[in-house]
Amino acid sequence: MRPVRLRNYLAYGSNDVLGAGSMAVISGWVLIFYTQFCGLSAGQAATIFAVARVLDAFASPMIGYISDHFGATALGRRFGRRRFFILAAIPLLPSFALMWLPGQSFWYYLASYVLFELVYAMEIIPFETLAAEMSSDYRTKAKFAGSRILFGQASAILAGFLPLWLIEALGRDSADTFFYMGLIFAVLFMVTAGMLYLFSWERHGPGAPASPPAGQHRSAGPLDALKALYRNLFSTMRIRAFRLHLGMYLGGYISQDVFNAAFTFFVIFALAGTTAVASGLLGTMYIVQFVAVIIAINLALRASPSRAYQVAAASFGAGALALIGLWVMGITAASHMIWLPIVLAGLGRGALNYIPWATYNYMADVDEIVTGTRREGSFAGVMTFVRKATQAAAVAGVGFVMQAGGFVSGAAQQSHGAILTIALLLGIGTVGMLIFGVFISSRFRLSPATHAVLMREIEHLRTGARTPTSLEAQAIVEDLSGWRYDQLWGRNPLVAEGQTGGDFGEPVNAGR
Repeated sequence: MRPVRLRNYLAYGSNDVLGAGSMAVISGWVLIFYTQFCGLSAGQAATIFAVARVLDAFASPMIGYISDHFGATALGRRFGRRRFFILAAIPLLPSFALMWLPGQSFWYYLASYVLFELVYAMEIIPFETLAAEMSSDYRTKAKFAGSRILFGQASAILAGFLPLWLIEALGRDSADTFFYMGLIFAVLFMVTAGMLYLFSWERHGPGAPASPPAGQHRSAGPLDALKALYRNLFSTMRIRAFRLHLGMYLGGYISQDVFNAAFTFFVIFALAGTTAVASGLLGTMYIVQFVAVIIAINLALRASPSRAYQVAAASFGAGALALIGLWVMGITAASHMIWLPIVLAGLGRGALNYIPWATYNYMADVDEIVTGTRREGSFAGVMTFVRKATQAAAVAGVGFVMQAGGFVSGAAQQSHGAILTIALLLGIGTVGMLIFGVFISSRFRLSPATHAVLMREIEHLRTGARTPTSLEAQAIVEDLSGWRYDQLWGRNPLVAEGQTGGDFGEPVNAGR
């Protein structure tokens, strides 16, 4: 395994300017842009997100599946089965700026949003596999995740403050603010994707052939290939650690998506603020998140990720409820008291951003002890689809609920019913998802200690062994994988079904 140097950590992490930066811009500003500056209703804006998710249900998993199998092609051998897609996406990333052109129709905004979402998936899914491709060490992967989230938080800070700076530079609050923001971020996306391509590499899974063995079944046509794709992807849900990981991920990220989508409206209409004030508050919150990530990295390296998750969720939930309390007491965004909930929310959100991505890097290891193969692309495809689908569902849900609550697009003032709806979304919607995530985290037992046991058992099974090194090791890997020990290393229905459909390569224990 090649040594991982500082430039590799920085290049890998910088690509989350696209991953987290674009999502921060979209979740924080696109609903405001569509409804307050482009004349779309909240329902039309929600429809854009819904249509994009239907298309992405096919695109994201397909990209992950293709990247897992792309190494057998000439282009895959030349540029890498993952890195080819990163290189190909670079000239398409300016599509982000096209989303923010003012004065267009509903159909234009629908098409431009879908285009960027497809380009995003094309680049991000292969990117998410590279930490596991470049190292198998727990601490190294944690550092990759930390670098990624630090860059992501830095880009989120920019997403928070940039509208404020542009409003001050342009001397007015207009749709042009968002277009210039889109241009700036599009340039950053291209630069960071180029750095990622130059300073990353790939590995082949141990024992996994580059192409299927002779005589192995292959899907005959597009329909069979699609069936094989989804069979492979749904099989990731049969890994217990991944199911729990997704639950924590959804609790932490959907809570933030709901909060982000409602926050600017809440500041403007409930706390008597402005777009510029909301921008400054978001930017400050993201600065606090940056600090929280640094703290969370140390906690994740030394302690249980689940305990750190629970503390972070409590802090974020307290911040959201404190904002509602300010509104109930009639305190406006101009009060200094606004900074307490902003700091509390930021501390919690930073850790919630880091912990799921830190634990994600180990999911392919848990899967390997079950299947005997490396399927980073499949897990990345599921993660990206789930992330984009849940974010769109959260933003769309906020839009539909706001419209049902009486929100009027473009209005300078909103009714009490509309403001109450926004407040309930910000409070109950956020805290409800956090409670869900905390419940799931109480069952998640991956830690530095259990991961070390997992990796030792993988090496033990690689020698041809069929029994565990100890009863304690057996209990740990069975808890993480959700399978009995005698079913591990390819001796289970999951691999048998995958081979029948042509989804898996030959397991590494073949013939033993």
